[in-house]
Amino acid sequence: MTRVTPPSTTAATGRIYFLDIGLSTYPDPNGRIITCKPDGSDVRELVTQIKTLPDGIAVDSDRQHIYWTNMGVPSANDGSIQRCDLSGNNIVTIVPKGQTHTPKQMTIAHKSQKLYWSDREGMCVMRANMDGSDIEVLHRSAPADSDKQCTLNWCVGITVDEEGGSVYWSQKGPPRAGQGRIFRMNIEMNAGESADRRTDVQCILEGLPEPIDLELDTGSQTLYWTDRGDPPNGNTVNSVVLHADAKLQPKVLVRKLHEGIGISLDLQNGRMFFGDLGGGLYSANLDGSCKNTLIPEIGGVTTGIFYVE
Repeated sequence: MTRVTPPSTTAATGRIYFLDIGLSTYPDPNGRIITCKPDGSDVRELVTQIKTLPDGIAVDSDRQHIYWTNMGVPSANDGSIQRCDLSGNNIVTIVPKGQTHTPKQMTIAHKSQKLYWSDREGMCVMRANMDGSDIEVLHRSAPADSDKQCTLNWCVGITVDEEGGSVYWSQKGPPRAGQGRIFRMNIEMNAGESADRRTDVQCILEGLPEPIDLELDTGSQTLYWTDRGDPPNGNTVNSVVLHADAKLQPKVLVRKLHEGIGISLDLQNGRMFFGDLGGGLYSANLDGSCKNTLIPEIGGVTTGIFYVE
């Protein structure tokens, strides 16, 4: 019998940072930034009373900053991005309302020192400097403002491979439709092209239930994602090895989530952390084995997750 090693919980300095969107207290939302150790202990609230529906989170451990996206009210086009210290103090808005519509998952490209995020109703992939300056639209999935009513155009998850020069993002599609897709394009736009007209955009996976957040192991070129769609392939954590010369073969790694959303990898210890809209926080090996419930219910709705060693 093959021995399966449980996910490591021995990294003394590692912490998970995650978001509660705050909808459990609607109509007076209490969004929160929460942190805990990799075994689910030492739970601390860092920021509370976030009224703007926080969704994506990223941590810059070098500068000791936490970044998060605020979806705001989708019909109002009032999304934003904020930052605070690791202690939860010194909150500042770096991307103000009106500069991004409904920002979702966010990631940090450390080499270029850029923030990347997907904008749902904005139907685009965006980036900016770490201080929020030089905001760029890299790709727009549909040209007209009226197209934002079509969920096929909604950009949700995002991850960046700086070494490989690629950006990956998900477009989840409508519920229970099996029309979710994952795309890839170059980090840098070809000369003479625009966000509305890029010839390097590729759909690498289609027919998925509802793909949400993405993570990438650049060493093994394995892409991971959560999915909110219906079973058997929805409510899951998934992966695919990004072969350049073969048909991609996605795998379901973990099942029976309550609408999976956030995901973060700990490659050093061979594990991943993920959450669901039921308020759970979980860990598992990178192959999906040894799923462990760290926090069964946070008293809210879990969205973005980010692990820091």
